[in-house]
Amino acid sequence: MKRGEKNSSIVRKKGKLIPVLLIVTAAVALLSVIVVFISMWIKRNSGNSYKELWAARNYSAVYEKSTNDIEKNPLDNSVLIYRGYAAFYIAVSENNPELALSYIDESIRCLRVALFEAKEKTVPQIKYMLGKAYFHKNIICSYHFYADLVVKYLQEALDAGYQADDIPELLGLSYGQLGMPYESIKSFSDALLVHESPFLLFNIAKEYYAQGQISAAKQYLFQVTSNAGDDILLIKSQNLLAKIYIDEEKYDDAKALYEQVLEKDDNCAETHYGLGVIYEKNGDLIKARSEWRKSLNIDSTYEDALKKVYR
Repeated sequence: MKRGEKNSSIVRKKGKLIPVLLIVTAAVALLSVIVVFISMWIKRNSGNSYKELWAARNYSAVYEKSTNDIEKNPLDNSVLIYRGYAAFYIAVSENNPELALSYIDESIRCLRVALFEAKEKTVPQIKYMLGKAYFHKNIICSYHFYADLVVKYLQEALDAGYQADDIPELLGLSYGQLGMPYESIKSFSDALLVHESPFLLFNIAKEYYAQGQISAAKQYLFQVTSNAGDDILLIKSQNLLAKIYIDEEKYDDAKALYEQVLEKDDNCAETHYGLGVIYEKNGDLIKARSEWRKSLNIDSTYEDALKKVYR
């Protein structure tokens, strides 16, 4: 073969090789893209997805996962909702009040931000969870500064058609904290339609007492004292019923109830105070002051007893 022919052959081979290399390179690139998408799909649909973790009630894992995701996109609505819900359930199970409060505050923050971009069908559920979060914050803080927000969000959730068995009870307690007895009684009555419990009956009795509807209050208290299996609730009911008896000047009946309470728990400041009032009504100030001092020994901040001892 002549030299010119050899050079022509080499050129033709190089010409064929370049398209092959381009095809191989494109195939490798395409394969890399496919591998990346498959990896992302597997990650989204593996047991580490929010849906799977939530179904397993692994709220700590949901919260931890959201911590990483929220750093990448602080306004990711789906992540905010999962994080808000998870923070709430972690707070409810947390025994450390300070730590529980930090989780409940994070829950409220996430859910309030999530409301801005939430889908219409998701909004009622978010408001329901916000109402529950504010209610729990009241419990942790031991004051009722957020009762109005509990009512706001739970009522808006109800008005939007959202249903949950605990809404009437939470509304009843919150209306009571706001000094709205009629609304409280209505909500508690709605809760009774879902399930009857001594706790609900006691709270209805307490609201009726606050309104001055003594007869109605007594009817509910009789039900509680005859059926309550919880000693704490029973003691509260007996103390309130004894207080009503004192108002009705039925001192022997009131004293009998107080003595029943002291058989269960001798360290009840309210009971010792009530006994002191009965002794005072009967003209025995020595025994009365003795009971009031016992009340203050149990609870040095008991206001009614302080007024009696240091008046």
